[in-house]
Amino acid sequence: MDFEWSPEQRTAQNSVLEAVRAAFGGESAGPGPTGFFTGKDWRTLGDLGLLGLCVPTRYGGRGLGALETAGLVEAFGRGCPDTGLVFAASAHLFACAVPIAEFGTDEVRERLLPGLCSGELVAGNAMTEAGAGSDVSRLAVTAERVAGGYLLNGEKSFVSNGPAADVYVTYATTDPAAGHLGVTGFVVERGTPGVIVGEPFEKLGLLACPAGTVTFENCLVPAEQVLSAEGTGGAVFQHSMGWERACLFAGYLGLMERLIERCVDHARTRRQFGRGIGGFQSVANRIVEMKLRLDGARLLLHRACWQMDQGADSVLSVALSKLAVSEGAVASALDAIQVFGGRGYQREHGIEAFLRDTVPGTIFSGTSDIQRLLIAKELGL
Repeated sequence: MDFEWSPEQRTAQNSVLEAVRAAFGGESAGPGPTGFFTGKDWRTLGDLGLLGLCVPTRYGGRGLGALETAGLVEAFGRGCPDTGLVFAASAHLFACAVPIAEFGTDEVRERLLPGLCSGELVAGNAMTEAGAGSDVSRLAVTAERVAGGYLLNGEKSFVSNGPAADVYVTYATTDPAAGHLGVTGFVVERGTPGVIVGEPFEKLGLLACPAGTVTFENCLVPAEQVLSAEGTGGAVFQHSMGWERACLFAGYLGLMERLIERCVDHARTRRQFGRGIGGFQSVANRIVEMKLRLDGARLLLHRACWQMDQGADSVLSVALSKLAVSEGAVASALDAIQVFGGRGYQREHGIEAFLRDTVPGTIFSGTSDIQRLLIAKELGL
């Protein structure tokens, strides 16, 4: 088993790391801006190729597999101090561009994917509803087949990138009696009559990524903007979730690496009782645990991505990976606050932002409890 990146892959990762640091402020820039990402930020990500890593080259992407994509997303997460921007770009790519590339019609692919890859367009994933978070087989948003397409009605309650998005990938019930087989995926453009975009929420972390409601009121979506076919929305969504739960969380590996670097530097320079605090076992052991979580989570994530590239059944590996990365990132952020003490609690030092940005990872893309449920099911329980 080969655990080493090729020279070409390592060069690509270092190139992304250096370019991101140069564009977005380097490792010591703090927690990032309190506002949302700008159009300039987004176009820079497009120029760096980060918005189309796994999209086929014919549409402006880089055509990478899951493992190589994860390597570059980790470099992105390590080099960018604004985790909200990393999340916004990853949600755009894995929850929206991936299902369009895999399941969209040729016309939709040709028309939208180049702009999604270049940074000309922003995409928002509109799945979550007030009554459908973990249980996505019972969507209240409906899609009624009419002449020329489908009429969508209902509200999506939490759409990442929603207030800024030009394109939405959404899911609606087309057959209420069919459960998950009655869900259909759609591509909906913002300017379509009947699309109502809500104001951005105030939220705990990932501040650069705007999120809000999107409501559909008799919104007519052409039939050619269905993803795959009517009734296959559940499969489309789960396919995109595989990419999101694996590759999006590679950005959190980068965050965990960056956090360790901050803690090591602090432990070397901060002195108490006449010596650096890194010489105290209680401090050193916390940082060791952070390293242990990072390397264990990275191995699980790389295995999941490798299995995806091989076309193997990766449900168990992806769930284990998502659980390890998301829970490990929160635990390490809490440890970092303890290492920094009172400074870790103050916003000016940027350590508390790591905690605010990691907590959502245990909720989105399937909660930690949902991952445990999937793992238990795969074990035959």
